[in-house]
Amino acid sequence: MDEAMKRACLAALGLALAAACSLPAAAQALRDPTRPPASRVPGGAGARAASPASNGPQLQSILIARQPGGRHVAVIDGETVRLGDSYKGARVARMTPNEVELVRGSERRVLKLNAPGNALPSGGIERARKD
Repeated sequence: MDEAMKRACLAALGLALAAACSLPAAAQALRDPTRPPASRVPGGAGARAASPASNGPQLQSILIARQPGGRHVAVIDGETVRLGDSYKGARVARMTPNEVELVRGSERRVLKLNAPGNALPSGGIERARKD
């Protein structure tokens, strides 16, 4: 191949590479599968507006060992607590697979898993279940 042809091919290849590099990248950002939804992150996009029902602590997870007397662990507002521990001045009095009960003096608060506005003061009104 003569020298002029080599230069023309290299110039064409250089133009093609320059054009390809100038195109915007179409790659999609990866989403962290362990990140909580934006509505559960304080101040995150899509976070619910503060209302009296959503001002209380949010129960995020409960882990109860299958063996009798095994570990009982819950995550409330990102903080891990065990049965009997203290959470913001309240004692973790009871854990079930779906609820955690906090007691502060004579006040009792039941946090329910996956319920909007988890807080339900003792004596509060619950909706009737439709079975």
